[in-house]
This record gives sequence, structure tokens and C-alpha cells, in this order.
Amino acid sequence: MEMVLQIVLLILGFVALIKGADIFVDGSSSLAAIFKVPSVIIGLTIVALGTSAPELAVSTSAALKGSNEIALSNVVGSNLFNLLMVLGVCALIKPVPIDNVIRKRDFPFSIITTILLFVALGVGMLGRVDFGTVKMTDNVATVSRPIGIVALLVFIGYIAMLVISAKKNKAEGEPVKTMSPLKSVLFILFGVALIIAGGQFVVNSAKYIAAAFGMSETLIGLTIVAVGTSLPELVTSVVAARKGENGLAVGNVVGSNIFNLLMILGVSAALHPIPINFASMVDFAILIIASVMVYIFSLTKHINRGEGIVMILMYVATVVFAALR
Repeated sequence: MEMVLQIVLLILGFVALIKGADIFVDGSSSLAAIFKVPSVIIGLTIVALGTSAPELAVSTSAALKGSNEIALSNVVGSNLFNLLMVLGVCALIKPVPIDNVIRKRDFPFSIITTILLFVALGVGMLGRVDFGTVKMTDNVATVSRPIGIVALLVFIGYIAMLVISAKKNKAEGEPVKTMSPLKSVLFILFGVALIIAGGQFVVNSAKYIAAAFGMSETLIGLTIVAVGTSLPELVTSVVAARKGENGLAVGNVVGSNIFNLLMILGVSAALHPIPINFASMVDFAILIIASVMVYIFSLTKHINRGEGIVMILMYVATVVFAALR
């Protein structure tokens, strides 16, 4: 009976995260529009933050509770799911065109920051880890507070660059629907409350389920939690693809991955240093390989159905490998 309750709480947690993010975006976008913030900047910042809010809530809750494996594997797992499954499914629906700016600026930035973070963590392993005897569950590195703070500073710099670029090019998006200032603030507060509550439910239930089935927190964070918190990106991208607007899918995925890696991991580590086990370092390496592979696919200026199938199969293989190890 307790297991059924925890599964129900896990599902309710995901619902609260997704609905809370949606309400938060509506309220924030409305308030920003009232103060005459250009809609393109709202999209680059508030909306992107909204779709990454579930990962932020789960990872920070996990870090504060000492569930470090969930804090990191949720970020890595979400990025893998976004990159391979979300884009892969969109490519199956219709070949995905790659915007030149994303291909030349944002995608390389995402890959470089992933590699630099992996190297920063890997340096701490040198001389400490015997690769012949190390176990997947052994802690081999730490996302320290200084690394977290640097990640946040890089993220702030990236957002500043996006805003400056948007203003320079005078890009403008769809007009934002506004509410009264009071209603906007209430939406923001209610959205944040749902996100926080959902994050608590997901972390607590995921830990219980992992223990009950003998699963590691790394595995459940990489799979169930990562997929659940990535639902906003999946829904947004698939709906866009069905409407023939697949170009939005790539920007949504790449933007969310940058948010996840720099902001979420940065905030989590700044709150509480995150010890990393060897399994998470392996997953990090797989994320880099997947990122480079998808970037190579994008050099043709679109991702076709065949490449989409390869991406989906790689994600399935990654999950199977994570379960077997």
C-alpha cells in the first residue's frame, strides 16, 4: 500500500511541477510585458527558466536533502533525454531544420560548457582513482561551491549576451498576453509554490521507490526523475513539430540543456557541494558523445528521420546500460 501511495505522490509531484512551471511563466511573462520588457527577451529568459523549473526544483531539493546522486543524475539525465529523445521524436514526425544562430552559437556553447565541466571534475579524479578497481557507486569527484558559482557566473554572462544580441537585432516575438499586476504576482507566487511542493514530492517518492526496488539513486534520477522533469520540453517540442514548427524544438532543447547544466547544477552546488560517483562521470561522458553526435547531424542544417532513429536508439541503449551496471 505504501508503494502505491509513493507512486501516486510521484505522479502528483510531476503534475505540480509542470503545471506550476506553466503558471509561473504566464505570471512572469505578463508582469514583464506590463513593464515593457520585449517579448523576445521574455522568451529567452522567463519561458526558458519556466521549462527548466522542474529540474531546478528537484535538483536543489535533492542537494539540500543530501540526495546528491539525484541532484546530478537528474541534470545529466534530463539533458540526454532532451537531446536524444525529444529531438529524435521530433525528427521522426518531420525532419528538424537547424537555425544558423543555434548551430553556430548556442549548440557549440552547450557542448563546450559540458566538456569544461567534465574536465573540471575529472581533474579532481587524477591520482585519486584507480580505474582498474573503481566501482560505479564510488564517489570520485565533487561539484564544489566554487565550481557552482563559476557555472552561475557563466550562465549570467550567457543570458546577458542573449539579451544584448536580441536588443541589437531588434528581434521581437509574439505579443505577450497580460493580466493585472496583482493577478500576475499571484500567478508567480502560486506557480513557485507548486514547483517547490512538486520538487519535494518527486525527490521523497523517488528515494523511496529506488530503495524499495534496490535501484540506485543515480539510476532513478537518470531515468524516471529525468524523464518526468523533462516533460515540459517534450510536450513543447512535439506540439511545435506537429504544427510544422520543428525549428523551435532545437532552440527549446539546446536552451534548456544550457539552463540545466549551468544554472541548476550551479545553484545546487552553491547551496550544497555535490559528491559525484563514477557512474555519473560515465553518464557525463556519454552526454558529451551524444552532444557531439547530434551537432555533427546538425551540420547538414537539418536532422532527418534516419538520424532521429539513431538518436532514440542511443537513448534506449544508455538507459539499458545504466540499468545493467
